[in-house]
Amino acid sequence: MNNYLMHIHGEWVGEELDTLSVTNPANGGQVGTVPNGGKAEAEKAIAAAHVAFEPWSRLTAYERAEYLKRWHQLLLDNEEELAQLMTLEMGKPIHESRGEVKYAASFIEWFAEEGKRIYGETIPTHVSGKRLQVWKKPVGVVAAITPWNFPAAMLTRKMGPALAAGCTVVVKPSSESPLTAIKLMELCEKAGFPKGVVNLVTGSSTKIAKEIMENEKVRKITFTGSTEVGKILIRQSADQVKRLSLELGGHAPLIVLDDANVDVAVKAVMASKFRNAGQTCICANRIYVQSGVYDQFVKKFANAVEKLKVGNGVDESVDIGPLINKAGLDKVERHVRDAVTKGGTVVTGGKPITNDGGVFFQPTVIKDVDQTMVMMQEETFGPVAPIQKVESEEEAIKLANDTPYGLAAYVFTENVARGTRVIEQLQYGIVGWNDGAPSAAQVPFGGMKQSGIGREGGHEGIDAFVESQYVSIGME
Repeated sequence: MNNYLMHIHGEWVGEELDTLSVTNPANGGQVGTVPNGGKAEAEKAIAAAHVAFEPWSRLTAYERAEYLKRWHQLLLDNEEELAQLMTLEMGKPIHESRGEVKYAASFIEWFAEEGKRIYGETIPTHVSGKRLQVWKKPVGVVAAITPWNFPAAMLTRKMGPALAAGCTVVVKPSSESPLTAIKLMELCEKAGFPKGVVNLVTGSSTKIAKEIMENEKVRKITFTGSTEVGKILIRQSADQVKRLSLELGGHAPLIVLDDANVDVAVKAVMASKFRNAGQTCICANRIYVQSGVYDQFVKKFANAVEKLKVGNGVDESVDIGPLINKAGLDKVERHVRDAVTKGGTVVTGGKPITNDGGVFFQPTVIKDVDQTMVMMQEETFGPVAPIQKVESEEEAIKLANDTPYGLAAYVFTENVARGTRVIEQLQYGIVGWNDGAPSAAQVPFGGMKQSGIGREGGHEGIDAFVESQYVSIGME
């Protein structure tokens, strides 16, 4: 077990503080400890980022890109160490952790180049003797608050564009899985980032977030997490009108229409629903299958789910790892119990697994569900796939949109006109059409309605970290 430290102004600090334990959800064992920092540590990190901002922002985009390219290569060079650490602290199967490291690195690579394409404008003037221009400037110190379920990718998806744009960063990782973020800071140090450009604080989310929201040196907040916490941040940001990017909760519908290729749909749903034991913000949470293919889909899907292996993610053969903690397991059990009580039928799974102190739940398929069930109204965040029969695409669309969330949705149909028609009516920021894995560094990621504000990834991902400054130049 290692005792990890925080990274502030190029120094590893926090030895004198009390610690928080990081626990492996696969067996309950302690993986390491991190300092239990608070207001003072957050204030120091913000001050360091503030001092570093001016010299960092004055570097050319090409110079900043060189730092990012070195960091990108270090991630790839240390893929296995990062993946093993990720699996130990939050449980996902090792092959998924390796995939996340590559995914995380792709954001750094993408934004290293995208920073060179932050273009201003020259606008035709309305009177002679003037030149009208729009300049792009980095917003300033950025605070990035990241979740436990993707401890590498959610960090680089925020840090990559912020650093490329010329901002400096203070990172607050989840206390459930902070060790991957700390390792990424070590690689930033090896990449040679100047002191204060990247900083990381661990500890009390309440105390650290309070300092971030009240400190006027922080100009921008980028957060991934629950809608409930996102709403709190919106309220807290009001006094200083801080800029916000929020990637919040989802409750993704997946529609299988009767002209879909059922085998393609089953394969895609497996990839979407059970990745990270169903603990992803865009995984399929509500499956609506048209009656013409309902029985066929349920049978093939259940057969595929029954082949999944549950266990400790360090085992190369494991498909499904643990849930993050006991509270997550309790929520899954509550949702399944509610569905069964209200008439849902468990086709496979449906029970927790007792396994060496770990927090596991069987991969589960429940058919004959309806909108009265809690799992069709709330995000389960576990390896449970509820399936509801629908009679028409109109019914599927209505049910899919019947939620305050709008992050991701999925549609399966072989008919181009039908797919286009359905997607045009879906109120979601991301749609997978015959595709269960739509995420990529080069595309915008974000939601409609209560699923967030702004987009991460793609060329839109860097816009959130720059300000437009209009300049009117008198030439006479």
